[in-house]
Amino acid sequence: MKTRDFQNRLKVINSVAPIRICDNGGWTDTWFAEHGKVFNIGVYPYVETQVEVFPLSSKKERISLFAENYGDNYIVKPDVSGWDRHPLLEAAIEYMKIPKDIALQISIYSEAPAGCSTGTSAAVSVALIGALDCLGKGRMTPHEVAYAAHRVETDLLHLQSGIQDQLCAAYGGINYIEMYQYPYATVSQIYIPNSIWWELERRLVLIFMGKSHSSSLVHEKVIAELEDSGPDNPKLEKLRKMAGSAKDAVYAGDFNALGRSMIANTEAQGELNSSLISKSIIEIIEIAKKSSAVGWKVNGAGGEGGSLTILCGEKSSQKRKMIQEIEAANPLFKSIPIHLSRFGLRTWSIEKNNG
Repeated sequence: MKTRDFQNRLKVINSVAPIRICDNGGWTDTWFAEHGKVFNIGVYPYVETQVEVFPLSSKKERISLFAENYGDNYIVKPDVSGWDRHPLLEAAIEYMKIPKDIALQISIYSEAPAGCSTGTSAAVSVALIGALDCLGKGRMTPHEVAYAAHRVETDLLHLQSGIQDQLCAAYGGINYIEMYQYPYATVSQIYIPNSIWWELERRLVLIFMGKSHSSSLVHEKVIAELEDSGPDNPKLEKLRKMAGSAKDAVYAGDFNALGRSMIANTEAQGELNSSLISKSIIEIIEIAKKSSAVGWKVNGAGGEGGSLTILCGEKSSQKRKMIQEIEAANPLFKSIPIHLSRFGLRTWSIEKNNG
């Protein structure tokens, strides 16, 4: 950054938000399900946003955006109709109504790879909206930030989106989400002793397929079927039950029961459409079985690409050997180190030092 920019800068706002794994009950947090139950876990690596605030008079352009993962640095004009290079980011900026008397330099970075099926886009929206919220006089609650992020995707961009990813990014931790009427939901965070938290963290493995999640054709077919059959479809009911069984297992510290719930949920996803469980996923599951893993869950809605959460057994050595075998099976397969998030959205600012 140029010295003059640093001198003119009023403050820097930082925010981070976790991604989501192990979403038992996913698909039931949608408009066509009408009501649902989801268990999920917020984890790091997180999405990071940094907003540098300047007097408008010191900048030629009002808002610049650096999408760091793409090496894309450009000017955003929220008052102009239509989206440019990164619609999700630009729509969030427009939604938040930036004050007219300031200029912003916004940087966004995600440690999780794009298309990982771990709610990364929702975490991006939550982190960006949370940071931009700090420009106003009031403050949005985590729930309000999550709903704002959801509206950006559904109302502004007209995308298909459930509500669980945004809520997990906003709250972090381990969550039991009850959607009583789309999109309105309550979030019950699951608090467990450190010994169970640490053991769960030690056992979890996130495997990225090495290519972006591709879902549109299969998902459109699944949505059409579920929409036609209504919210009481037995396939949706089965998924709703998986959220409760996962919650009960974590409270009890019963990792075998949690693993069974993850497996049952993955099988229930396959019943929606066999293409939701890809050949690559099946290949990794077979390696996990031989390595004494007790559970596995296709993250997100499923389909080609994306990722798989694996719940390993008691021996750390078997976990490490399993990861080696998975990565050796296909050069695209990659283990992404994760840690359970104690917090959801975090925002803080550094004011200009006039001393």
